[in-house]
Amino acid sequence: MKIENSLPCPLLPEFPSQTGLQFTVATEEDFDEIMAMSQDIYGGLDYLPTRYGSWLQEPHRMVILARKDGKVIALESVCVIDDGETVLVEGLRVAPQERGKGVAGVLLRFCSQLVKARYPDVKVSRLTRDDQLGPKDFQKYRIITKQGILLVRFRAEDLKLRLAEKDSDTQRFGGSTVPHAVLLDPSEAHRLFLSAGITQDVLPNATIVQDWQPFKPLPSNMAILAKKDIDWMVDDAIRPSVASLCTFPFHVPIGEDWYYLNIDIFGKDLDLVRQQFLSHLRRHTATLRGNVMCQLFLDPPLWEPLAEFCRNTLGVELVKGYTEQCVVESDLV
Repeated sequence: MKIENSLPCPLLPEFPSQTGLQFTVATEEDFDEIMAMSQDIYGGLDYLPTRYGSWLQEPHRMVILARKDGKVIALESVCVIDDGETVLVEGLRVAPQERGKGVAGVLLRFCSQLVKARYPDVKVSRLTRDDQLGPKDFQKYRIITKQGILLVRFRAEDLKLRLAEKDSDTQRFGGSTVPHAVLLDPSEAHRLFLSAGITQDVLPNATIVQDWQPFKPLPSNMAILAKKDIDWMVDDAIRPSVASLCTFPFHVPIGEDWYYLNIDIFGKDLDLVRQQFLSHLRRHTATLRGNVMCQLFLDPPLWEPLAEFCRNTLGVELVKGYTEQCVVESDLV
């Protein structure tokens, strides 16, 4: 059952009046106020301006706002996935002046109760984190999988030239520029990513992680992913050892000519991972102009050799050192 975005969100459950918070479903009219509250979040690399409109249209997703004295001070998005058994929690943000006051906890509890009321079959809450997990987190969450995060920065025009030079050098020395990378159409991706081979042998703990969103390989989840702008790639369309998903580049607020490019790669073969990484870069730098922040998510042991490849071969800038993306879940109580 979907909550209509034009209606106020019922207060479920009722919270003590001393919280001073009111909860509503987000609408298009709230966009400017939310952006003002979120200003400078993620260092100007916020994805929400690009995703907000589509979030409001997604079935089984609710974007909930917390208000204080009528002003938006926090946001949370919850989306029901996995055939109605899991709620995906994402997008949490709190206005700077309200942080450290317990607002996030109150909003999260409200969203949990709302999900249970609207979707009684939901059993699990799942999210991704990129901060260091502590002892209290291990008491609260189960870790599903981890991926290393390699964050690099470059100008699209410069990288396009370097990739062309690299291809030219390979040909000059008798090598092949044909990568072991097969771009899949939607029907091929649907079939292959639901197959036992890729689920058991390639996906980390049988989980598809697309741009921070973790899904079980189920037909209903593939239907969700099919509506997104994603490149699906494997090294072999019959028996893949490496698979990857590349989210199409999107603008970020840091500047007019700044884009974000997210690439999720699954598998442990360094050469195949590197080749698919290059294939995605070639495909998107061909049309991009300006500055690109590229996040590559990959098996943690491959982080260092890929970082060295980026520095020494591609000549791109590493924005920061090794960090991890952790997919965690807990029982919805």
